[in-house]
Amino acid sequence: MKYTTLPNTDIKVSKICLGTMTWGNQNTQEEGFAQMDLALDKGVNFFDVAELYPVPATAETYAETERIIGNWFAKTGNRDKVVLATKIAGPGDYTAHIRTTGFSKDALNEAVDNSLKRLKTDYIDLYQLHWPERHTKTFGVRDYTHNPNDPWEDNFNEILHNLDEIIKSGKIREVGISNEGAWGTMRYLNEAKNNSLPKIITIQNAYSLLCRPFEGDLAEIAHRENIGLLAYSPMAFGVLSGKYIKGTAADNARLKLFPRFARYSSEQSTEATKRYLKIAEENGMTLAQMSLAFVNERPFLTSNIIGATNLEQLEENIESIKISLSKEVLSEINKVHAQIPNPAP
Repeated sequence: MKYTTLPNTDIKVSKICLGTMTWGNQNTQEEGFAQMDLALDKGVNFFDVAELYPVPATAETYAETERIIGNWFAKTGNRDKVVLATKIAGPGDYTAHIRTTGFSKDALNEAVDNSLKRLKTDYIDLYQLHWPERHTKTFGVRDYTHNPNDPWEDNFNEILHNLDEIIKSGKIREVGISNEGAWGTMRYLNEAKNNSLPKIITIQNAYSLLCRPFEGDLAEIAHRENIGLLAYSPMAFGVLSGKYIKGTAADNARLKLFPRFARYSSEQSTEATKRYLKIAEENGMTLAQMSLAFVNERPFLTSNIIGATNLEQLEENIESIKISLSKEVLSEINKVHAQIPNPAP
């Protein structure tokens, strides 16, 4: 395994992070336990979860993934071996069963306290805001369109003040954001700098061969402001395994169970995936290995959040950390990207 540190801290994390959003839906607690056992054995010390998980989010399965992790901590006593990240759900139609109060002080305190109980721990290493409260770009939308009727009122300073209080209480150590854009990221940074408030140290956004918008303004912010990307969906919901193109996807594969997650299955995404598969096979790799190795090597990456529904997938994903892509392979990848840029924003 390779390791880095969460930016601006001495917290050591594996460059492969164990994603957990299928546990409690596609995966049982027993399977989640087995994945955590294997990941820890392979040197993965960074686990990412959210109160929203499993996904798709429903009232019936709300926070089941956190409960599974908490039960594993209770069974194994391994809390001190794991850097643990979780998130508060942002407002939206599909989180109304959780709460409708966004990132208010009461909401943050309630969410943190309930996550601590479910996770059976007295602290969270990295606490993240799952997505912005304001109207901004959503999944599958390429460009920002302003909504003049957005009821949101500027509260960056208030959120950081409230997070500061929670940090001082010892319940969380560091804070991050997720699904955020360049403007929101800089607002958090400036409020922190100008008011001696906690600095956002990570941003968890989608990033893969099919989704590279992070390489725009956010990449510059990451480098100049020392914020690390936690890349999620590096396999594009399994599309970048090649199994859908080859027709080898199991009946319980994510896109077979939940076809509404279709942004990685557009005509352009499928064509780009075929071209990436050809590059991988011509260079003696699986598409999964090449796809994950590409993300692992990005200079703005802190950790690559991998997910799997079985141990074979998980082991292959973790082993991608041992692969280094040649200049020639990277050149071929970027040729495809130039021809079919970001087909799944």
